[in-house]
Amino acid sequence: MADLKEFAEQLVNLTVKEVNELADILKEEYGIEPAAAAVAVAGGGAAGGGDDAEEKSEFDVILKAPGGAKLAVVKLVKELTGLGLKDAKGLVDGAPSAIKEGVAKDEAEALKAQLEEAGAEVELK
Repeated sequence: MADLKEFAEQLVNLTVKEVNELADILKEEYGIEPAAAAVAVAGGGAAGGGDDAEEKSEFDVILKAPGGAKLAVVKLVKELTGLGLKDAKGLVDGAPSAIKEGVAKDEAEALKAQLEEAGAEVELK
């Protein structure tokens, strides 16, 4: 059991970047959609309350404008999405554009906070 506790501790201490990388690995190598799993877990807990079941569980993170620090935003988009520099720049230049789609509320809010800290204008849909 000590190994499972250690594993749980490692999961709890992951950074947002590491969580995104883990999600990509699970999706690409194992065909597991982590966002869908998180929604299923969250949905199971909310089954008892009628109002909670109607709450939106998947969000799109939309970059409305890169702001003054465009280079910092491009670098952050590259890091968060795993895209190449050219693709990340294209995404930022094409604002408004979706950075991530169908993500859990917590992840969407974390992404929004990071992008806003870098100077971008972001909205969740």
